[in-house]
Amino acid sequence: MWPFARAFSPRIYNATRIVLLLLAVTFGTPCHAQDAYQSGSSGWLARVSETQAEQPHWITPLATVTPRLEQEIRYDNFWEAGLPGGASLTNYDGAKGLELIPARHVEIILGVPPYIVHHNSSARDGIGDTPFLLKYRILSGNESHGNYILTAFLGVTAATATNGNGTGHGSVAPTLAFGKGWGDFDFQSTCGTSIPIGAVSRLGTPIIANNAFQYRVFRKFWPEMEVNSTWWSNGTKAGKKQVFLTPGVVYGRVPIHNRIGLTLGAGFQIAATRFHTFNHNIILSVRMPF
Repeated sequence: MWPFARAFSPRIYNATRIVLLLLAVTFGTPCHAQDAYQSGSSGWLARVSETQAEQPHWITPLATVTPRLEQEIRYDNFWEAGLPGGASLTNYDGAKGLELIPARHVEIILGVPPYIVHHNSSARDGIGDTPFLLKYRILSGNESHGNYILTAFLGVTAATATNGNGTGHGSVAPTLAFGKGWGDFDFQSTCGTSIPIGAVSRLGTPIIANNAFQYRVFRKFWPEMEVNSTWWSNGTKAGKKQVFLTPGVVYGRVPIHNRIGLTLGAGFQIAATRFHTFNHNIILSVRMPF
C-alpha cells in the first residue's frame, strides 16, 4: 500500500483496495486468458484483441486522452512549478489507474485519486478528486482501412479531495475525440467541456481542447508535440484562456510476458499564454498494457 494511504478517508481507502484487488485479479489470471485467446475462444482478451485490431495502433499521448481503446495500468507523476506565490507541487499518480475494454466498442477508466504534496506553500498535502471515464468508439479504421478513429467520452469526477486539493464539487465532462494517421505520422484531438455539479458561478464551464501530433521513429519511439488549451466563458476566470505546449517522447510498447508490455513517456509542459495556473510541469508516465 502506498505510504500516503493512511491519509485517505475510509471510503477512499476502501475504494483503493477494490481497485488494487481488480489489478490482482487481472494479473492473477493472465495465463488462462492467454490460453483462451490462443485457442480462438470468446474470452475477454480475445475480444480485446479483436476490437483493438479494428483501430489505429498509435501510442497514447502524455496529456491528451487518446480516442483509441486501450487496456492497461497507468501511473503518472507531475512536478508543477510556477504556481501563484512561487509555490510548486508534486502530484503522485496524476489520477490515473486501471483501463479496461469490457465490450467491443467500450472502454472504462477507473482512476485512483492522486496524492498532492505542496512545496513553498501554506497549502496542506492531501488526496485529490477521483476521475472515471467511459469511452464509446463510434468509427474506426486500422492502418489498412483509412487509419482514423472517432470516439465519444463521458467523464465523471467525484469530489473526494482533502485539504482543498480539489474543486469541492463533482463534475461531468462530455467530450468528442478523433484522430487520423498517415504512415508514421498521426494526430489525436479531444474537445469537450467540464460541467461542475454545484458552484458553477465560481468554477464555470470551461471548454477544454487537446491536440497531440506524433511521429514514429525507430519502430518504438514516438516524439510528440501537444497543445493543451482551456477557455473560460463564465465563472471567476471568465474571459481567460490558458494554453500549454508539451513536447515529449513516448517509448513502447516493449513486450514483457505474453500480452503484458511496458510503455514509458516523459515530457515538459510549458505555459504559452500570459494567464496560466502554473508555469511549467514535468510529466513522467509509466503504463503496462495487457
